[in-house]
Amino acid sequence: MLLSGGIDSATALLLAKETYNVRALTFEYHGVAASELKSARAIASWAGIAEHRFVRVPDLREAADIPGARFDGLPSTYIPLRNSVFYSFAASYGEEVRASAIVGGHNRDDATVFADVSQEFFASLEKAFRMGSPIQRRLKLRLLRPLQNLTKAQVVRLASMRGVPLGLTWSCHRDGRRHCWKCAGCLSRRAAFEKAGVEDPLTARGGKVT
Repeated sequence: MLLSGGIDSATALLLAKETYNVRALTFEYHGVAASELKSARAIASWAGIAEHRFVRVPDLREAADIPGARFDGLPSTYIPLRNSVFYSFAASYGEEVRASAIVGGHNRDDATVFADVSQEFFASLEKAFRMGSPIQRRLKLRLLRPLQNLTKAQVVRLASMRGVPLGLTWSCHRDGRRHCWKCAGCLSRRAAFEKAGVEDPLTARGGKVT
């Protein structure tokens, strides 16, 4: 399970646990908020994940942190070929522990912005992993996205109904003890909760994660 500290991955984790014995993988890349990593740890602990591995990729940067680079039409939080990198690490880890699936928490809204969230991308990547490894072919490795047909608001509604600890999740692109409620991540979170008709436990606490 690719686990960040966000709502989507926490919800996908809960769904994955219904079928699989889950191990979690979290990435520490350049500029990632320490609070997001803290939330990932808290979510894994809540879910009772026995093995939670952190991979450090300090040279992987968001577009806003890459001097002189141009990524026209893409948000400042875009990381070049992010999912190619993350899922390759996950496939390697999966081969090590003989995992039959890799689970990601991408929702339908993500695919409207990022090309590496499309069905075509994941189908091709799954095929590439199987072609590149006899172990993956034998395991019939699958790349699963249980939230792929849900909007962010629908994910929030589902998470609320299923008891996902939304108060543990982190959405802010900035670091600190509280959400800033000004960045794209915070604004997206607020809009999703409003559209879902669900009260955000963080709003009541001023954005501070428990």
